[in-house]
Amino acid sequence: MRVRKEEDKWMPPRVYKHSQKGKYTCYILKPTGSQKSITLCKSDATKAEVWREYEKHMSRAVYTLRCLVSDYMQSPNFKALAPRTQKDRQIELNNILSVFGEMLPDAVLPQHVRRYVDKRGLKSQVQANNELSSLSVIYKWGYERGHCKSNPAQGVKKFAIKERDRYITQAEYQALISCAEERLRLAVEISYLCATRQADVLKLKWEHVLEDGLYIQQGKTGKKQIKAWTDRLKNIINEANTLRTDFDGDYVINKAGGGRLTGEGIRSAWKRAIVKMKVQFPEIKTDFTFHDIKAKGISDFDGTIAEKQHFSGHKTMRQVDTYDRRVPIVSTVKDNDE
Repeated sequence: MRVRKEEDKWMPPRVYKHSQKGKYTCYILKPTGSQKSITLCKSDATKAEVWREYEKHMSRAVYTLRCLVSDYMQSPNFKALAPRTQKDRQIELNNILSVFGEMLPDAVLPQHVRRYVDKRGLKSQVQANNELSSLSVIYKWGYERGHCKSNPAQGVKKFAIKERDRYITQAEYQALISCAEERLRLAVEISYLCATRQADVLKLKWEHVLEDGLYIQQGKTGKKQIKAWTDRLKNIINEANTLRTDFDGDYVINKAGGGRLTGEGIRSAWKRAIVKMKVQFPEIKTDFTFHDIKAKGISDFDGTIAEKQHFSGHKTMRQVDTYDRRVPIVSTVKDNDE
């Protein structure tokens, strides 16, 4: 190790000022046994900042999968995702880190991933598939930046999940509406008329009620749309407005005392409506969910597949096709005499 100049003795071990063309540009760390230098900070950084960056690096001298995930979540790639996608991915990655977090990225092998996915699949195959996708995203991101040599999730098969194809008939829908409490009924109607997810309905504010229609931004994709007014949609919003006679609430679907109605509140109301349906309409099946309401809206929308895509706000026609669940009526072979 070279002898330090007196004015440089404050620097951390193996940290030096790096110069280009006779001008200092940054502080670098030269790890023992490596020919590669690591840039810590710019040359105008304070002594405290240099030490802070040094200690941060040394605390991560062993670059684990947890470090890789942390770097990814601070990256522009992650921050560019829609808020709902960010939230889902954080949950999925936390589950992965509980098992692989302290391992070196290259120590995780395909057989490890397969066993993890199989075990997670015992509880939820859909969740297992989602976590496998998130793990693959992390490794692809890390591979491009030299943090790992391969992607152990690549080639690991997902579970074959049957796409949900439950279509709610008009009789089933009317039975639900008749048994639903007021706030649930309004939320269901908005979801159906606008082909909107439950979470996006619940976050609607009165500032989103515009002259041209109802402004909705999808939490999952970030897609922004104004759903044009129909008489039915206007009536639903006017009904919702009567729920805030005693207070000036911000949300279109509010709680009884004001404030945003939560997903848990809607789920509880949904359960009560289903119980009531089973008593009042024993002949009607109740094996559908709130999320199937959006699918009904897309299925009932009168238009081509391209028009349905524009209405629903989906990025691809493949996604629209998943939600379009009405059995089509097609032409048959004509008689030769016709």
